[in-house]
Amino acid sequence: MAEPLTLYSYWRSSAAYRVRIGLNLKGLPYEIAPVHLVRNGGEQHGQEYAAANPQKLVPMLEHGRRRLLQSLAILEYLDEVWPSPPLLPATARERQRVRALAQLVACDIHPLNNLRVIRFFEHEWNVPQPERDVWMRHWMTEGLAAFEALLSDHPSTDAFCDGHAPTLADCCLVPQVYNARRFGVDLAPYPTIRRIEAACLALPAFEAARPERQPDAPKA
Repeated sequence: MAEPLTLYSYWRSSAAYRVRIGLNLKGLPYEIAPVHLVRNGGEQHGQEYAAANPQKLVPMLEHGRRRLLQSLAILEYLDEVWPSPPLLPATARERQRVRALAQLVACDIHPLNNLRVIRFFEHEWNVPQPERDVWMRHWMTEGLAAFEALLSDHPSTDAFCDGHAPTLADCCLVPQVYNARRFGVDLAPYPTIRRIEAACLALPAFEAARPERQPDAPKA
């Protein structure tokens, strides 16, 4: 029997959203173990979870007895263990481009908008909500403008960020666009991003990974 996969996830976490997409694209069965990042000060700070993941973040993927951390590292692990369909292209040059796009989101945009950063602004510096929202939108806009420039008119950009099938870059882009909409970012200046997002969300793997489709999402 194959070792089970359990994803420790929060419905609105964009990092967990990336891994849900990757698991779905691979067609891998997995269970969701919800970790509520807000309730009671954040369940990720609980003793049991913090012992398993000292960073106190989601996602964490359990594969059998192994505990895997960091969304991009998890996605590359999935690609190495289950290589089809691939999340990375065939050539070194194409893989570098896809990784660069993915890291633009995961390393440049997301850390500046992370929940723990915004909580620090609120609880340590008493930054009001409107100013926190300006911060969020500023860094999302900066990052998405760069992402759009890297996509538009590039010969490798096709139906998806790189070629005819979703890659690691698309796994990162779609959750970031979800966050941008949530915080009221104007997406009109990014036509290539919007086109690729629509192509991704037309696929069952992306549709099933949507935050509102998760078992821990608030019921309407």
